[in-house]
Order: sequence, then C-alpha cells, then structure tokens
Amino acid sequence: MASNPGLWATMREDVGTARLRDPAARSALVIAWMYPGVHALWYYRVAHWLWNHGAEFLAQAMSHWGRRRTGVEIHPGARLGRRLFIDHGMGVVIGETAEVGDDVLMFHGVTLGGTTMSPGKRHPTVGNGVIIGTGAKVLGPLSVGDNARIGANAVVVKNVPAGATAVGIPATIRETPTPQHASGSREKGHAAPGAQAEPPSHEPAMYYI
Repeated sequence: MASNPGLWATMREDVGTARLRDPAARSALVIAWMYPGVHALWYYRVAHWLWNHGAEFLAQAMSHWGRRRTGVEIHPGARLGRRLFIDHGMGVVIGETAEVGDDVLMFHGVTLGGTTMSPGKRHPTVGNGVIIGTGAKVLGPLSVGDNARIGANAVVVKNVPAGATAVGIPATIRETPTPQHASGSREKGHAAPGAQAEPPSHEPAMYYI
C-alpha cells in the first residue's frame, strides 16, 4: 500500500479516480458535489486521522455522520489504500480491521465483514487492483490477492488467489491466473509479438452492477 499524499492532494486524486473509473461521470464538479462514494472516503479520511491520533470518540462520531450522509459505513480503524472508488456507494460496510489496497473498485452493497466477535484481526485483507461486485460479502480474516475479481452477490469465506475470479454462495474460484496473467506480461486477448491472438473469451458476464 503506497504512502498517502496530503489531504487536499488525496481529495483531488479521489475525484480524478472517480472520473477515470465511472463512464457516467460528467465533470469533476459533479463528482465533488454529488458522488456519495467519494464523500464517504472523505469522511473516512478525516475519521481515520482522528483515530490514529487518539481521538477515537470524535473519529467514530465523524464515521457515524458520514454513514448518515452517504449510506456507506467505514470504520475509522480500517486501512484503505489510494485510488479506491466506491461506485454508487449505498450499503457498503467496511469493518475495523479491514485492509484495502490501491486501485480497488467496489460497488454498492459490498460488505468487508467479520465472522467472530473476538478482538484482533477479523476482517479481510484486499490486495491491489481488486474488483468487488455489487452485493458481495467478503467475510473473515482472509486475503483477496492482487487483481482478483469478486462477482456480484458472492459470499467469500476463503482466500482468493491473485488474479482469480470468485463467484457464488459460498464463492468458488472460476479461474486462476496463468503465469503470463499473474506477471502482467500481456492482457487477455492481446497476443505477444509473433504469436497467434487468443480467441475471445466466452466467460459469463460478472454483473458487477
């Protein structure tokens, strides 16, 4: 997880990320004023700063206010990376010990939750570049590897390897990364120089939204 820039630079980055990831975005002004997923991140970033500086009551009050305004509940103790985009936002819940990497795309209704009432690490760790579809539930102190995809309404209770796709209840792995895909040497459907192009994939749509 990369180090964070200053607060204002991070806010500008959040707006830029939303504009890049959402084809419906019309302008930076619309995003800054009307995107609840972006607003939820801004409430979280202030609450997280307060939490890390010992002002836990104020941090939780800020988190509570953010939930009332946006419909997104992010515990101030959670650790979120840069360029996270929460599309639509409503109904997202991220628990206290959850960790989310950089460049993650998350849709409405997602839960990063726990399966125990015991203290300690009880929420998921999500790697970089992960996509989590609408209504998905990722539960427990498991890990979701870099560039994995979680299908809509999946219930994930086991680790998801890097580059894999998890769908269903309980979620199962539909595909695992090949060495080429895992290393990022070339994207699916783009042949290496001198090689024959792969046929188009017939994998069912993930239905993220």
